[in-house]
Amino acid sequence: MSAAYAKSMVADDMFSSAREQMETMITQLQSPEMLAAQHGELESLVQSQGRELERRLLQAHLDLRAARERPVPVRGEDGIERSYRRASGRPLRSLLGPVHVSRLAYQAQGVDGRHPMDGSLNLPPDLFSHGVRRFVAEHAAMMSFDEVVAELRTHTGASVGKRQVEELAVRAAVDFDAFYAERRAANDVVEPTRDLLVMTFDGKGIVMVPEDLRAATKKAAKKAVRKLATRLTTGEKRNRKRMAEVAAIYTVPRYARTPLDVLADLDGSRAAEDRPERPRVRHKRVWASIERDPRTVIEETFHEARARDPQHRRQWVVLVDGNKDQIGIIREMAETLGAVCIVVDLIHVLEYLWRAAHALCGQGTKLAEAWVQKRLLWLLQGRPAGKIATAMRRSARAAKLSDSGIEAVLDAADYLQDYAPYIRYGAALDWGLPIATGVIEGACRYLVKDRMDRGGARWTLDGAEAVLRLRALRASGDFDAYWHMHLREDLNRNHARRYAHASLPDPVSPLRRVI
Repeated sequence: MSAAYAKSMVADDMFSSAREQMETMITQLQSPEMLAAQHGELESLVQSQGRELERRLLQAHLDLRAARERPVPVRGEDGIERSYRRASGRPLRSLLGPVHVSRLAYQAQGVDGRHPMDGSLNLPPDLFSHGVRRFVAEHAAMMSFDEVVAELRTHTGASVGKRQVEELAVRAAVDFDAFYAERRAANDVVEPTRDLLVMTFDGKGIVMVPEDLRAATKKAAKKAVRKLATRLTTGEKRNRKRMAEVAAIYTVPRYARTPLDVLADLDGSRAAEDRPERPRVRHKRVWASIERDPRTVIEETFHEARARDPQHRRQWVVLVDGNKDQIGIIREMAETLGAVCIVVDLIHVLEYLWRAAHALCGQGTKLAEAWVQKRLLWLLQGRPAGKIATAMRRSARAAKLSDSGIEAVLDAADYLQDYAPYIRYGAALDWGLPIATGVIEGACRYLVKDRMDRGGARWTLDGAEAVLRLRALRASGDFDAYWHMHLREDLNRNHARRYAHASLPDPVSPLRRVI
């Protein structure tokens, strides 16, 4: 005789409510009204009634587990056995709607109780299921907390408040650092390639609630006098922001090109079909932190680089925008973790050249454009930036410029002089190195500006850090792997650690087979 699971009348009764809902749906779909209905009406009916069917199925399964819960020895992490048992229950808000979890509570005098069934189900300590938590985590990374509340209510029927959404997002991101540390420790990120390993950094401001500003900014904000009562004017947001440090690391093949290739790309003079295909960026990871200082973020990036290339067999390139503090930290890290080639972003250099050109040749003139292109070509051909800076200073002294014009030219010259060791574009092109920070600019826009810089938004430190982490996981393609690890860690911290030897009791008796 073939094996089959025994079905008790009790279990059968538990699913009767779900069967009743199914029959109701079938009756409605067979009715004359629905036979005359449009597709949209049918879809709406099946969606709403189907969610209730799913909720009843979930409730029935939870009731089945409760009916099959058996007494087990329960000893807490404190070594005390909880031998007194009583019936207990707790609510749970799921993506399908509210359900109730019935289970046994194990207690002893003078200590808190334990609920093995909660561990068996890996229930969170609060009201909201992991399904709700994942929905919040994914959507809070894309839209405002208010919008997440509305999306939950519309698409799942779950009712969660705005403050609770922010708290759930914070809890969802708690294992971010541990996730990447675990991957590095397991050697899961080692790359068997000789392609370039590129790191790049930038900073982006986020408007914060006053109490979460850094100390110096908070002090400046208190001293500031607002010009208008209803909005901040130009420059006033400066004392309302806290800087987030943004980082990216990726692999890319070398891509040698000529100075004329770069000029053609910049001015758009070469047709799209004539442009060579650029090498694809691989294994890109981007992230940002508003909680941690730039040094910590840069150190994290170098540790990621060492994990990817433990023997330092590849060329490490660091693209920056000319922030001296960043460069100082990068040089320190390079001394201990591996030599790097630092390249200052070409676009930042161009911005300085254009300011000088407008001062010397007039705003928006063809002469200014030719002046910029000539000096840009010199830099791309490998002419030392310091010599170009010296010539610019001579031009500023010879020309009859306003004070602001002289300042613009001298600022550009100083920039070239200060960063001359990192503006060796001729060698960089020959070696096939990147010379522009497009990846980090895109990361700043995606991670920070698109989500964090909405009109009227003011962030708490915890909320901003959580959203940055969740967006980083999505942008790096790591969210699914992270969530799997997060559930494992939730099981450990919420349940397993609360039992002796971190061993969860199994409270559900197995179904018997009938032969």
